[in-house]
Amino acid sequence: MTDPAPQARGSRAADLWPLVRAERAALAGDLAELTAEQWETPSLCAGLTVREVLAHLTAGASLNGVRWLAGVIRYRFDFDKQVAMRLAEQLGATTGETHDRFRRVITSTTKPPLPVIAMLGETVVHAEDIRRPLGIRHDYPIETLTRVAEYYQGSDLVVAAKRRITGLRLVATDGPFATGSGPLVSGTTLALVMATTGRSVFCDELDGDGVDILRDRRDMT
Repeated sequence: MTDPAPQARGSRAADLWPLVRAERAALAGDLAELTAEQWETPSLCAGLTVREVLAHLTAGASLNGVRWLAGVIRYRFDFDKQVAMRLAEQLGATTGETHDRFRRVITSTTKPPLPVIAMLGETVVHAEDIRRPLGIRHDYPIETLTRVAEYYQGSDLVVAAKRRITGLRLVATDGPFATGSGPLVSGTTLALVMATTGRSVFCDELDGDGVDILRDRRDMT
């Protein structure tokens, strides 16, 4: 079993906001010179372009608890409709405006009613949803990835991560993260995080008897 101490460490907001800001800034820098065609590249989020995923990240950094609740009520607890509405609010008229809006929220600590570690997870996962289809590689600090992996292994709050890895043993090959028992799934911490959140393309980078099981659970909600 995983020692609970890392999760306690990962929950401290004061420690986590600098990591969120660093990853937002890195992503904004990576996207600064995209062509119009690149902005329309399909992301790893089904049905969304890389531009739309970036607008979704901007929306998450612009939405406080009161506005989130107002949207929930407006759309009668249809969370998908609220997400689509907030994305549209932040898309902007041009790709340059989409990028500028994201740059303006790099230092934001505004968030929906989620723990800060969930915001870090969203930032990392959606950054890879954008970067991977564009062929952009980013060296994440292993501490950042480990905290995100520790969060997802114990939570289904945003995505069904905890249920997706039930009965599997996950072991990082580049850091200290390890959790669970059962058929082995091993690989980089980033690949484990992305596969845990349903991005099955990253299963190609993993090894072990549990990889096919994890791949088959990609559509779990």
